[in-house]
Amino acid sequence: MNNGHQLAVASDHGGFALKQALMPLLQREGYKIQDLGAHEFLQDDDYPDYAEKLAREVNSGRVKKGILICGSGAGACMAANKIPGIRASVCHDSYSAHQAVEHDDMNVLCLGARVIGLSLAQELAVAFLKATFRDEPRYRRRLDKMIEIERRALLDH
Repeated sequence: MNNGHQLAVASDHGGFALKQALMPLLQREGYKIQDLGAHEFLQDDDYPDYAEKLAREVNSGRVKKGILICGSGAGACMAANKIPGIRASVCHDSYSAHQAVEHDDMNVLCLGARVIGLSLAQELAVAFLKATFRDEPRYRRRLDKMIEIERRALLDH
């Protein structure tokens, strides 16, 4: 089953149908989902708005992980990674979906609704949600270096 943490999910119009189909499947597996929108299909909404909302929710600690869906996954991923503390990645294979959590402490999974279908999206989401960071010296060292890069970049501004 799940780790007991609430999950945030968000999408723009490009990911709306996949988000709507994926949420009930994850709920049946016991995940508590906070739907951050879109709540209706809007042809001209913008993925950065949903990416920021979801990233800030994860960054606040109110949820541990998030799933962002747009057409390709790429735009939402780039926008989410602008928020300090967010480690988002586009994953369209199950190995990357769990490995990025285990080795890199990924906390936001980005999916491309125009790239993958519902069955694969569910497989990827479950792999991501069940994975935990392996707090071993080599992974911790690398994660600490990423966090330090982010800290220095924030200080530069």
